[in-house]
Amino acid sequence: MRFLITAAPDPAKAPAAMDGPIDEALFSRYMKFNEDLMKAGVLVASEGLNPAGRGAKVGVSGSQRKVLDGPFTESKELVGGFYLIDVPSFEVALEWTLRAPVGFGSDDVLTIHQLTGASDIPPRLLQLAREAAPTWTASLTKS
Repeated sequence: MRFLITAAPDPAKAPAAMDGPIDEALFSRYMKFNEDLMKAGVLVASEGLNPAGRGAKVGVSGSQRKVLDGPFTESKELVGGFYLIDVPSFEVALEWTLRAPVGFGSDDVLTIHQLTGASDIPPRLLQLAREAAPTWTASLTKS
């Protein structure tokens, strides 16, 4: 099962200062956590998101996509980063999430989202998906 764990600031706290010096010991703890996930064979990807980088929110107007605004209109909407892990169960995903370091402020709230696996898709729709997108459907996990 794959899970996306998103990191965001706690909306009840003042925003973390992003322009100060990096706490190197704290940074090393985060990198050690990434390394532990890799060594355990569960990490698919882990990235921080650049709040100063370009981006946009794209929504729907009628039947067309439309740019709504930038990705971080308010600090409470900021996603600081993510972990994409592949583990046997939600409980294991939760265990890893509880081990994540604390301290940057941009990741006080971690949210676990289970991704759709092949077994979650009705058989007829899975057949249609395999016909239309065989390469993509090969990447789906079984559960």
